[in-house]
Amino acid sequence: MTDYTPKIRELMRSRNLATFRALRDRTGLTEKQLAKLRQGQLQQLRLETLTQFAARLEISLSDLLSLFDLIPTNTLQKEYDRLQIQLTEQRETLLQDFQQSSLQTLEPWLIQWSAAAYAAQQNPQAPAVKLLPLLRPIEQLLQQWGIEQTAIVGSEVPYDPQQHQLMGGAAEPGDLVRVRYAGYRQHDRLLYRAKVSLI
Repeated sequence: MTDYTPKIRELMRSRNLATFRALRDRTGLTEKQLAKLRQGQLQQLRLETLTQFAARLEISLSDLLSLFDLIPTNTLQKEYDRLQIQLTEQRETLLQDFQQSSLQTLEPWLIQWSAAAYAAQQNPQAPAVKLLPLLRPIEQLLQQWGIEQTAIVGSEVPYDPQQHQLMGGAAEPGDLVRVRYAGYRQHDRLLYRAKVSLI
């Protein structure tokens, strides 16, 4: 087992720390952790402990590890770069999975919407109610995401400034107002307040 005490003492001298007690006070290490450090048993210490130790001595974690000949700095940098690339790839994969899942839900709407919009333009007298079934996939997607309306358009509700945005005029909390645009929440989080008008 290698004794790293001389290297630690050299580090202490560069930081004006005369004793191991001063080192422990400065870094927050316990006697047991310091003993493991002196024996070079860094793998038995938590990463958080090593990071705190390095930060309080104002050196980088990679410099600390290279001090103990555990991982050469260039190897650590290569591993860091590899993990960064892996994280970026994972983000892209998650985004693609999310988009693919959303598109599967929206597929019926995507296929039919352009034809329905064309038909509506060709026959302006056609009732708009016929287009409502095409919106079901969007409603399903919102439901999957936990998004729901907070108020029904056309309904009359007591005014609540936390839940409603008044489109004009003035109202006191509790006054009846009419919902003009629905509000939305996702689980317990309010996304958009319902827009309301005076009755």
